[in-house]
Amino acid sequence: MQWYLKALKQYADFGGRARRTEFWMFVLFNVLASAVLGLVDRLIGTASVVDARGTLVVTPGLLQGLYGLAVLIPAIAVAVRRLHDTDRSGWWALLYLVPLVGQIVLIVFWVIEGTRGPNRFGPDPKQDVAVGAPSPTPQQPAA
Repeated sequence: MQWYLKALKQYADFGGRARRTEFWMFVLFNVLASAVLGLVDRLIGTASVVDARGTLVVTPGLLQGLYGLAVLIPAIAVAVRRLHDTDRSGWWALLYLVPLVGQIVLIVFWVIEGTRGPNRFGPDPKQDVAVGAPSPTPQQPAA
């Protein structure tokens, strides 16, 4: 959950780098939240499932649509930061617009390990944790 909140706090931060864990936990929580909201939409009647000529068509409901709009910018930002971790420009994210092939290439980029050590987009996020960077909550001195 902390990774999801971290990505939301950096909702419009397209600079820096994101670890694989941060990216994939954000994706996981988005999928789960979208599925739950889709179910709620279906139960309250704001989404529908239509059988159009033998093809099942699911229309997103109000809650799922609003959630999708709310996390659109944070999702793009964390995807760009993940590409930065592999020493690729965020412009590579436009490959998502190429059906199937572009999306597969992006998934491969998002899965591979990031560049060790600093790169042109910033310091290694794994190294910051391993070296013992200050934790987000300051330690209280013992009384």
